[in-house]
Amino acid sequence: MKKANYTIIKEEPDLIIIRDVGPWDQHPSVTNDAENVVKELAAQGKLPSGRRLFYYDSDGRLDELIIKDGQFVGFAPGPGGE
Repeated sequence: MKKANYTIIKEEPDLIIIRDVGPWDQHPSVTNDAENVVKELAAQGKLPSGRRLFYYDSDGRLDELIIKDGQFVGFAPGPGGE
C-alpha cells in the first residue's frame, strides 16, 4: 500500500507542521493515512511526548492530528478553525 506524501514545513519544540503534497492519484492524503503518518513521524523521533502535529491538508486547510500515548486518535481544527 502506498503511503501519504508530505513534507515537514516547520519544527518547533512544541509543534511540527507538515504539508500534504500528493499527488493524490498516486498517494493517499494525510487525512486518509493519518495513523501511518503518526507512526512514521514517531519512528523518526519527531513526535516526543507533548509535541503537537498540524498539517495542511489537500485543500490547504490547517488541521491537527491528535496524538495520545504516541498513537493517532483523531482530528481537530487547526488555529482559526471551527
